[in-house]
Amino acid sequence: MIRKHSFRGVMAGFATSALALAVSAQAFAGTVSTDGADLVIKTKGGLEVGTTDKAFSFKLGGRLQADFDQFDGVYTKNGNSANEAYFRRAILELSGTAYKDWKYTFNYDFGNGNGKDDWDEASIAYTGFAPVTVKVGRFDPDFGLEKATSSKWITSIERSAIYDIAPWVNDKQKGMGVQVSGVAGNLFYGSAGFFHKEDGAEYEDEDGENQGTYNLRGVIAPMAEAGNVLHFGVNYANRDVEDFNGSVASRMGVRGTTEDTTNGNRPTFAPGVAGQFDGDSAVGLEAAFAAGPFSIQSEYLKRDIDAKSGGTRDDREATGYNVQLAYTLTGEARGYKLDGGKFDSIKPENKQIGAWEVFYRYDNIQVEESNFEDTEGKVHTVGLNWYANEAVKVSANYLKGKTDNVVNAAGDDDGDAVSLRLQYAF
Repeated sequence: MIRKHSFRGVMAGFATSALALAVSAQAFAGTVSTDGADLVIKTKGGLEVGTTDKAFSFKLGGRLQADFDQFDGVYTKNGNSANEAYFRRAILELSGTAYKDWKYTFNYDFGNGNGKDDWDEASIAYTGFAPVTVKVGRFDPDFGLEKATSSKWITSIERSAIYDIAPWVNDKQKGMGVQVSGVAGNLFYGSAGFFHKEDGAEYEDEDGENQGTYNLRGVIAPMAEAGNVLHFGVNYANRDVEDFNGSVASRMGVRGTTEDTTNGNRPTFAPGVAGQFDGDSAVGLEAAFAAGPFSIQSEYLKRDIDAKSGGTRDDREATGYNVQLAYTLTGEARGYKLDGGKFDSIKPENKQIGAWEVFYRYDNIQVEESNFEDTEGKVHTVGLNWYANEAVKVSANYLKGKTDNVVNAAGDDDGDAVSLRLQYAF
């Protein structure tokens, strides 16, 4: 008899076996002698096995983010209160080193917030040209400080609404990419990438040939360590498209508005008009400063949507900016990594009470075109994060959204939301 197994079933079985191995390995932490280089097994924060010469290794980890959103007003179609509970991410992560210079990452998301599972990342990187790294596979393009920071360690539950005005700049979708990146002089970080997209007819020309996007990012960080950060960055992205509708919409910081397919509302700031646009590019600026437990960061994004010559529409311009302030009440500093130009985790010093962080963020997005009235969206977010330990994080956000010249079916132009998250990362 031939037995058939679904890919999801195989991955689920692998996840179960791997978890059992991680638990059992707790009893064997230490150094294991072999006929080659000795092995070092670490079980803190997942399961990691590597040779002492660092030529080979693998690490098994993952993250589970269980979210709940309560929202009303412009966040819903009819203005009434709605709520949604869902797994934002349920990712099993496998990464490591082979032959010293080859790095691999395979992250599979069993629940990526839309009821589907998918590859979050599947990539291979070569580091033999140090300090330059060449990476190939499926992974997020490099654009923006907050996007560069892992979803495990961003301050708010959801990333800034400004990314909604140009979602393609850092969305891998389905496709492949190649990126060259590196650090120079303990001061600079830069990356350049090309990404070949597969999702959507807009990424194909009239002959059916797939096209792609180009990303550039540069960072200078005169201070680049936890609690002592001064960071400036610039980004550019361009996608090669011949025909798209130019629509701009935003969840305004509440993912549940699209998880709730019955009453959730995703406000539209520029309507889609088929066949009227053929050029798309974006630029971004980023800055951050951290001193001990205090940090402030800000980003600016501008997207130019070019109308087709001889069409019925004019060029569109979408802009967005944010400002975020955060403070760790228990005194810990946010981590920072120059390689990648990004913030990292907060590690609690007191194992009994953990680390407590408060923050405020303001997001503003605007869209302009001569064919309609300018639209604007503003979101105020205040929040509290409890890092119970290095694996568990509990978050609560309150959001106040307001729109101009954008309303839901009930005529609402403002709304409130509460978002909660329980995260386990290993």
